[in-house]
Amino acid sequence: MKSHFSGIQWKKKIFYYLSFPPVKAIIITIILLAIMLPYWMLAVEWAKTVLMSPDQQFAFTTTTFLLVLVIADSAFLVSYYQTSQKNELQKITEELKRSEEALLSANKKLALLSGITRHDIKNQLAALGGYIDLSHYSLNNPEKMEEIIEKEMNIARMINKEIDFTKDYEDMGASAPVWNNLHQMIRRASSGSSLGEVKISEHDTDVEIYADPLVEKVFFNLIDNTLRHGGDNVSKIDISVKAAEGGLKILYTDDGEGISSSFRNNLFARGYGRNTGLGLFLSKEILSITGISIQETGDSNSGVCFEIQVPPGGYRTL
Repeated sequence: MKSHFSGIQWKKKIFYYLSFPPVKAIIITIILLAIMLPYWMLAVEWAKTVLMSPDQQFAFTTTTFLLVLVIADSAFLVSYYQTSQKNELQKITEELKRSEEALLSANKKLALLSGITRHDIKNQLAALGGYIDLSHYSLNNPEKMEEIIEKEMNIARMINKEIDFTKDYEDMGASAPVWNNLHQMIRRASSGSSLGEVKISEHDTDVEIYADPLVEKVFFNLIDNTLRHGGDNVSKIDISVKAAEGGLKILYTDDGEGISSSFRNNLFARGYGRNTGLGLFLSKEILSITGISIQETGDSNSGVCFEIQVPPGGYRTL
């Protein structure tokens, strides 16, 4: 088996080197020389029978040989030029294709921006409204009032971050996907959430995934989903990484309320959910830009389990 594999590797290397323009041109020139040299040798033999003078024979032999070399050299240059132009045209075509894909991706990201920002700011304003209502009942309790004001300030800061994020997003909208450090994304997403008593643990998250720069929003949405819908008894979130057939799998689990099978079928559909129905839909769209998939496979009685499948070539270890 190993010998067969080595043979395949050697074949790949040979075809790789044969694709270079100079190599192709040299091969064509050698083939042309192999075809022309026998005819040149026949012409030399013919000259010996027709031309009596040694000087004439030498002149004829030299002239025809130089003619063969000129033809071979011309064949080399023409072949090299044609192959180079073909390769250059192929590169330009591929670049145009990547540019077209980048443009389509940028348009898709810009469409996502309005939905993401509206979704997040609306949630923060809803929470802010709740604290404002609560403050009316705490006017005579300075300590409680101070606590409410602090939470309101945190929400205001979060809204400001969202607005700042739109500017960052506009700058990155037309950019290609980048390598994102999973551990750092989780830290930033958790720091932007009101975790309270909920603890987040990580296992083997020292990896980078090749994804749209908005991928951090995916983990923010998953954490937000746990805090909103995990129930009063949710206490921990676990994010781990493991090798999977055909790529890498990121597992996001919590110990809160699970998701029923009937609800799970439409979990990532636009507008479907107990809140705005956009968070998980947007998360799926962000991941799909680079071929990453997400699904929920948890038990309805033991918390959620989101599986994020990263394709081969879309991750690297640190």
